[in-house]
This record gives sequence, C-alpha cells and structure tokens, in this order.
Amino acid sequence: MKTVLLHGLGQTAQDWKEVVCQLSTSNVECPELFSSTGNEISYFRILADLERQYSNATEPLRICGLSFGALLALDFTIRHGNKVDSLILIGAQYKVPTLLIDFQNFLFRCMPNKSFENMGLSKRDTIKLSHSMRSLDFTSQLNGITCPVTILCGEKDSANLKASKKLNGLLPQATLQIIPGAGHEISKDAPEAIATILNNYTV
Repeated sequence: MKTVLLHGLGQTAQDWKEVVCQLSTSNVECPELFSSTGNEISYFRILADLERQYSNATEPLRICGLSFGALLALDFTIRHGNKVDSLILIGAQYKVPTLLIDFQNFLFRCMPNKSFENMGLSKRDTIKLSHSMRSLDFTSQLNGITCPVTILCGEKDSANLKASKKLNGLLPQATLQIIPGAGHEISKDAPEAIATILNNYTV
C-alpha cells in the first residue's frame, strides 16, 4: 500500500514533514505538485501530471489531500477508482465556490510578489491556477467513489466546514471528523490527527 500526500495551494511537499515523521510506514510519496508545470500552469495540467505519475501503479494508493490536494484526490479517484484504496480529504470542497475564488484572486493581486516566495508558485501562476479551478464541480460524480473516505476539517476552518459536512452526506462510505482547535492547515495545526488516521489504515 502506497500513501500519497497532496499538498494545498500556497504549500509545498515540505508542509507534510510533521505528518510523515509520525507515520508507521515508509512507503510514502509527497509529490511537488507545481514543479513540472512550466509556463502552462493549470489545474488540469497538474491533474494530468499526477495521472502520468501513477499510471503504472501496481499497488493500491491511499491518497490524502489538503484543500487543493483534496480536489485532486477526489478527481483522481473519480477517474481511476480502481487504483485507490482509501481517501483522506482535509478542508475539502467538491464544488469550487466561484465567488470565493474570484475574491481570493482579488486578494492575491493586491499582495506583493515577495509574499509568494515560499508558496511554490509565483503570484502570476497562483492567480492563473486559481482561475483554472472556477468550473470544478464533482457533485454528480461523488456516488461513484466507493472506497472508504475520511473527511477532516479544522474546528476553526469556517470556510470549509459546511462543505465538509455536505460532502460527508454525499459520499457513500464517508466519515467526518472535526479537529478541535485546528484551522485549515491541519497538517501544521494537528499533524498527529492525520498521522493517527493514516496509521490506522496501514495494513
């Protein structure tokens, strides 16, 4: 069983460090999602890169994604459910709120370029990537995900709490856990909570 950790927008693979060090398995991969996109940055380009990376996978995948990474995890599983053993979705949306994306991009445009230095993407590419996600809506495809799903949301993650609860009702084999005291980035706020769930899945 291979564990794949997909980071969020504004993060890099390094943001999984505290989770990885608490895992009971070493069969873990944390892809750098923005490293090979070149000048053609988009959600669909990143998804295609992820599909290529695991096209020849022969062992089941346990995919854990945070925010942007959770969108990718959902989409990948809809397309390649035979490869996925289980999902852990953190701060997840299943239908991208267009108004929120537009407001987020407005804020990005107001931020100085140096604010993006540690985010894995330039200011221009961050805005471009966010814009490419505006049409994502997996609502009608969720009932095709039959593997076990654990949905995590931080108690303080008000932007994603409602969607997490709805997602829990739409997925056939989902369970929802609200993490006390945590915000959106549970990988930083409560890495032990993620590690415990992943270790419980380990076979």
